[in-house]
Amino acid sequence: MVQTKLIAASLALVVLVSCEPSYKWKRFNMDASRTGVTWTTSENVAESIGTVEDGVYTSPNGRQFKNCCASAVAADMLAVQPRMRDLKLPIGVASEDMVRQAPECALSNLLVDVMMRRTAEETGCKVDLGILNFGGIRTDITRGDVLLDDIYSMLPFKNSYCYVQLKGEDVIRIFEFLARTRPQVIGGARVVVQNRKIKSLEIGGKLVDREALYGVATLDFLLDGGDSLYIARNAKKLIMTDILPKQAIREYVETLTAEGRELEYSADGRYVVLEDE
Repeated sequence: MVQTKLIAASLALVVLVSCEPSYKWKRFNMDASRTGVTWTTSENVAESIGTVEDGVYTSPNGRQFKNCCASAVAADMLAVQPRMRDLKLPIGVASEDMVRQAPECALSNLLVDVMMRRTAEETGCKVDLGILNFGGIRTDITRGDVLLDDIYSMLPFKNSYCYVQLKGEDVIRIFEFLARTRPQVIGGARVVVQNRKIKSLEIGGKLVDREALYGVATLDFLLDGGDSLYIARNAKKLIMTDILPKQAIREYVETLTAEGRELEYSADGRYVVLEDE
């Protein structure tokens, strides 16, 4: 479902958005040093976690723990595995590690470019620019099988894609803020920053026109203060969609797999930060 709101210049825009929690995600490699526990898939639960019977936890390497926190935790882990089965299924293959890194990286470019395409398809509007926040990307993608769990862990929030129409002067305002503070994920633009100021800014290969209107794809979280961004301030048009990032990326990876292709992307110099003079 798509909802459209036309915003008059004289009216204030108030948007309710979900808040991003302060906790962080991190993926660890299981080294199996104490118990033999390894990374669990949908097919190797007993072999990777072990078994619990009559309060006794038998780990994969044969060590036993009786009526203690280890046996209680193992019992809880085993109990949820049936519900996590679908999350453990591979939906694609990554040809290389995709690691989060500012001011841009293959992973961030992939996420924002997919958002721009899906937002344009859903709204029927021309999308010139995409803006995401690095804080919304919670894990990396590692080389090899890509599990549904990887996608949902990387993009756990329930923020949705939306379309905002802005004048060029407001787009410049946003990029000036990014230059003063920290880079965020961008698509459709090329920006060079030096001394915390914009050295150059292009959208679609052309310098930004302060009076022109631009279509911006972003998240509802960033419309009115999320990560200190106010992307919808002075918006001429706002369209909310029901598309979640994790849904869009899942579909993208599944499409690649159906076509016999692996997941890969690249950095392309869209956000450059030069050393200060």
